[in-house]
Amino acid sequence: MAQGTGSINSDYKDWEWSADAGERARLLQSPSVETAPKSEESQGNSLGATSALGAVFIVVNAALGAGLLNFPAAFSMAGGVAVGIALQMCMLIFIIGGLVILAYCSQASDERTYQEVVWAVCGKVPGVLCEVAIAVYTFGTCIAFLIIIGDQEDKIIAALVTDPEEAGSSRWYTDRKFTISITAFLLILPLSIPKEIGFQKYASSLSVIGTWYVTAVIIIKYIWPDKELVPVEIPTSPSTWTAVFNAVPTICFGFQCHVSSVPVFNSMKQPEVKTWGVVVTAAMVIALFVYTGTGVCGFLTFGAGVEQDVLLSYPSNDIPVALARAFIILCVLTSYPILHFCGRAVLEGLWLRYTGVTVEEDVVRERRRRLLQTISWFLLTLLLALFIPDIGKVISVIGGLAACFIFVFPGLCLIQAKLSEIQETRAISWWALVSYGVFMVTLGAFIFGQTTANAIFVDLTA
Repeated sequence: MAQGTGSINSDYKDWEWSADAGERARLLQSPSVETAPKSEESQGNSLGATSALGAVFIVVNAALGAGLLNFPAAFSMAGGVAVGIALQMCMLIFIIGGLVILAYCSQASDERTYQEVVWAVCGKVPGVLCEVAIAVYTFGTCIAFLIIIGDQEDKIIAALVTDPEEAGSSRWYTDRKFTISITAFLLILPLSIPKEIGFQKYASSLSVIGTWYVTAVIIIKYIWPDKELVPVEIPTSPSTWTAVFNAVPTICFGFQCHVSSVPVFNSMKQPEVKTWGVVVTAAMVIALFVYTGTGVCGFLTFGAGVEQDVLLSYPSNDIPVALARAFIILCVLTSYPILHFCGRAVLEGLWLRYTGVTVEEDVVRERRRRLLQTISWFLLTLLLALFIPDIGKVISVIGGLAACFIFVFPGLCLIQAKLSEIQETRAISWWALVSYGVFMVTLGAFIFGQTTANAIFVDLTA
C-alpha cells in the first residue's frame, strides 16, 4: 500500500507499512469485487466497473449468510415479533450510517479496504486493534460454519437412516464428531491451503441462491405448516428489559458487511458518498426483509421452542428442508476458505509489518508460514467446533465483535476525520457529526461489553 498524502493521521506511518503488506490487506474485500491495486498515477483517478445496481447486489450478498438461521431464536429471545422488528429498525439506522461513514473516510484517506481506512484515519493503535478484531471475527465465524455443517449433517443422516435399530445404535460413521471431521479434512482443508482463491464469484452466487431458498422454505412452512409442527408458546413481550439485548449479537452478525463494504465502494463507476448512501440503504432494506421474513415466520412456527439453528426444528424427513440443509452445507463449505483467507491475510500483514521483511525477500518462509497458519487455524477451529455444538454460543461472542465493525471503528473514523478539518469556526453540522460519532462509539462499546460479558458468564459457562 502506497504511503499516500491523503492519510489523515500521521501515525499511520509509524510502523513502516510496506506495499507487500498492503497487498495482503487488499485480499480483505468482497468476493465479488475486483479492484486494481493503488499506484501513484492512478490514485484518485481510477474508476471501477461496478454499477450502482451491481453494488446493491454485492452488499446484499455480503450481508446475507448463514447467520439468518439464528434469527428466529433471536426473535424469541427479544420477546416477540414486535420487539424483534423494532430492534432491527433501530439498529438499521446506525448500520447504514456506519457504511456511509466508511465511504466518506475512504475518500478522505484514499484507502481501499476497511483496515486501511482505520489505519489512515485513526492511527496505529486503532489500526492494530481493527486487524486483530478482524482476525478473531473470521476465526469465530469459521467455528460457526463447522458447527452449522455438523447440525445439518446430523439431520440429513437421520433422514437417510431408515432402520430404527441402526438409528439408535449411534454407529461411529454417523457420529457428529466424525462427520464434521471427515467433511472438514476432505473438503475444507484442501480449499484453504492455496495462496489465491479462484472460486469466490461462484461461492457468492451460490450463497445468494441458498439464502433465498432457505428463507422461502421457512416462509412457506409457516403459511402451510405440517400438522405435527405446533408452536410451544409464542412470547409477545420480553421477560426483562435486558433480555432484548440477547438478540443484538445475532442482528450485528447478520447485518455486518462493513469490512467488505469499502472495496465495494471503491469498485463503483461513480464512487460518490451520496450514491453510496442510496446503494447501502437499498441493500439493507432488502436484507431486512429477508431476515425479518426468516425470523418472524420461523419464530411463529415454533414459538419459544425454536432451536438456535432454525432448520434443526424441522423434521429430518422433510424433503424441501433437507434441500435447504444441503444448500447451507454447500454455502458454508465454500465460505469457510474465504473467511480463513481473509483472516490469514490480516495475520500475514501484521507479521510483515512487524518484521519489516518484504514478500520478495521471504518467498520460501511465506510458503512455510502459510502452511503452518492454515493447518493451525483449521485444527483449532475444528477442535472448538467439535466441543461447542451450539451455534448460538459462538454467535453471542463474535456478534459483539461485529458491533465493533458496525459502530466503534466507523464512529472513531468519523470523529478523527472531523477533528482533522481545519476550520476557524465549528458549524452546527460539525458538532452534530462529532456527537454522532461519539454516540456510535459509546453504543458500540456498550453492545460489545454487554454481549461479550453475557457470552462469557452465561453462555460459555452454562
